[in-house]
This record gives sequence, structure tokens and C-alpha cells, in this order.
Amino acid sequence: MTNLVASRPATGGDAAPERPPSKRLLIGIPLALAAVLAWAVATGNGIYALGFVGFVLALLISVSLHEGGHFWTARRYGMKATQFFVGFGPTIWSRQRGETEWGFKAIPAGGFVKIVGMTSLDEVDPGDEDRAFWKQPARQRVVVLAAGSTVHFIIAVVLILLSSLFIGKAVEKEPGLGVISACVPASVEATCEDPGAIPSPAQAAGLQAGDTVLAVNGAPVGGVLEFIRTVRAAPGDELLVTVDRDGARQDLALTPAAVDRPALEPLERDGEVVLADGEPVFPTERVGAIGVQMEFRQGTESLNPVEAVGHSVDTMGSIVTGIWTTFSEKIPTITQVYGPERDPQGFVGVVGAGRISGEVLASDETLAFKVLGFLGLIAGLNFFVGVFNLLPLLPLDGGHIAVLLYEQARDKVKRLFGYAGPLRRVDLTKLLPITYAVVVFFAGFTVFLLGADIVNPIRLEP
Repeated sequence: MTNLVASRPATGGDAAPERPPSKRLLIGIPLALAAVLAWAVATGNGIYALGFVGFVLALLISVSLHEGGHFWTARRYGMKATQFFVGFGPTIWSRQRGETEWGFKAIPAGGFVKIVGMTSLDEVDPGDEDRAFWKQPARQRVVVLAAGSTVHFIIAVVLILLSSLFIGKAVEKEPGLGVISACVPASVEATCEDPGAIPSPAQAAGLQAGDTVLAVNGAPVGGVLEFIRTVRAAPGDELLVTVDRDGARQDLALTPAAVDRPALEPLERDGEVVLADGEPVFPTERVGAIGVQMEFRQGTESLNPVEAVGHSVDTMGSIVTGIWTTFSEKIPTITQVYGPERDPQGFVGVVGAGRISGEVLASDETLAFKVLGFLGLIAGLNFFVGVFNLLPLLPLDGGHIAVLLYEQARDKVKRLFGYAGPLRRVDLTKLLPITYAVVVFFAGFTVFLLGADIVNPIRLEP
């Protein structure tokens, strides 16, 4: 939603002074935040709370910079900005500097810049007529309107580039071993008590939960899937598995049991996946199994400057692709956000994103990996907000840009046919019903996602 606020029409006299916020409100908000943080620390969720609060602060900073883009470009072109506030609702603190009032409001859910004369419907104080927004050249108005989203794009690029330069990229590390089973069941559905179960080769070889697999037959293992493929490809063949156990390397020999299991890839015919009852078909094949649960381990890998730039480009491409997928493929998943089939890659609100941020920082991964994940989340959010704000819908900035461009295009066409009069502006009063409908829709959608994030949250995979 646009954060450019039209100047308030005059009412035939001085406007009534804004009521100061009640002491209960000013005291209650900090106390509520302190209570939440105290609860988080007392219940062992301090890092989680830090991630959530960090996300909220990063969002507020991003919004403030967004408004700064509007403010700086408006002032650059000589327009008058009378207010710059972070938050909404009652004013907590403000200070007048020059012609602009700067301050904070009680509800930390955004911010706004108040630019004089956003539309021709607004009344402007005498002497400010030439500085009204709507009287400026079209190119300057487009720059001011697009400045907020441009700032979001810059934030996203800078965060991705800096994280690539100073941290690197996320990589999968050598796989870890979780639970060591007592057997290899005869089938996927069977248990150790069912006929045909084979004693666990992993247990017999001395593998233990917590081991890290370094190599198989002297060849380094790069990840869980690579290790699984290696074991599956060796039914009945002895393997020498090198593991790290508490900092010490050990070589353990084991022979995978030969069992029938579904293939890792679905069956294909003529280049297309074969389906049965709408589901992919996975043919059964003879493979090796050792009776362990694998654990993904993630970390970071340092990059030189050239590699960091290339990785940043790839990451931004992934963000763009993800946003396109959200708008083009994830719309149907909106109906599932309250159900057990909620798409973990689908729509999420601010509370859900904050929860994910908290889980990232509270995970068992390395500090570098967690910081990288947090910065990536903030970068993706900024890019999404930048794109969303440019949608051609009022009251978004993109809606104002669309109206302005329509005015200019219509005027050029009319002049081709001999029109020589003044520019005919769009009657914004006729667009008010659509504007209100968009506001109501987005407000309702926000509340809808808020409820889903609370009662049916998306959680990171363990």
C-alpha cells in the first residue's frame, strides 16, 4: 500500500491539535514487549525471540528506508514534505526540523511520508502551490513514486552481495548419522518384528548416532543423497566407511543388505513420468540398505570476490523465480493455509515470516549459516515488497504510477489528433470505490494470513 499520504484538506480553520497518546498506551507497549521477551528467555526461547524481534526491526528499518526514498527524491525535486513518521496511530515522539516533522508513532506497522498536494483534490497552503506534488513534471513524479520500491531492491541486492562476500554460500556438509536401527526390514512398510528382517549392517559394523560420514572406499562423501546412492548401489558388497566420531577418524567395514525398495526417481516413458491414479510410479529395484537414519548437515563455504558476485546474481535470480512462482503457481494454495496440507513454500504473513526468522536463529546450525539465512530472508522480503508495491493497483505506488502514465499516454494520443488544450487529469474520485475495495481486500487477506500463521504455522524442516 502506498505510503505517500495526501495533505489533509483544510476545514475552514486551524486543524485541531492531535491528542497526545495516553500514558497507558505509552507504558503498555514497552511493558508488553518486555513481557514477551522475558517469557521467551524464561522458557529457553531467547534466541528464537531474538530472531523474531530482529525480523521486526529489520522490517521497520526497511520501511523507513522506503519512506526515505520517497522523501529524498521529493525534496530533490523541490516538493514539500511536512511529515516523516515511523509507525501509525498516536504519536509517541516527534520533533520539527525545518519544514518537516519527524517522529515515531505507537503502532510499529509501517510508516509514511506526507507530501503536499499529492493530488489536485488536495488543498495547499498559500505559497506552496508550486511545490505541490501533482504540479511537478510527470517524470519527476514517477521517480518519487518508484523510489520506495527502488530502495527495497537496493536493500535486497546489498544484503545478498555483502553476505556472499563476508560469509559465502550455504552448502551441504558431510552427512551425519541419526538413529541406528536394529534391523533392515524386508519392505518399507515392515518392521523388525516382521518376517524377513535382516540384522542391521550399520549396528554390526559399529556405526553410532552422531557420527559424520567422511568417505566411502576412500572417496569423499558430499551429502546425504550421495551417500544413499552409494549404499544402494552396493547390495552385498563390502564398503569401507570413514566416519568422524568426536574429532577422531575411524574406518568401519560393512556390507549393505540386499533388499527390494522403491527407486529414488519415478518411472519415465518417452521422456514423461508415468502416473497411476494421478501419482508418479516408482518401480521396485534391488538395492543395498544398512539400517540408519541420515541427517542433513549444512554450513557455509567462503567465496572470493568474483565468486561472490556470481553467487549473488544466482541468488537474486532464485528470488525473482520464487516470487514469480508465488504469483503464478501458489494462488490455489491460499485455500489450504488453515489445513494440514499447507504449502511450506506458499503464502506467509509477517507473523509467519517472523516465526521462521526466529527458528533460523534458534536452529542447531553454525552461526555463519544462521546469519546467512536471516539476511537471505530479509533480502527476499524486501524484493517481494518492492515488486508488490509496484502492482498497478490503487492505493499502491504502482497504482499511482499507472494513473500517471495513463494520463500522459492519453494526452499524447489526443494531441496527435489536434488537441491543444491543457492536460486532462484522471478524475480520482471515480477511482475511490476501487481503491477502497483493494484496501479492504488486502486488509482482510493480511488478517487471514495472520490467523493461519498463529494456528497453523509453517515451520522449518527439522
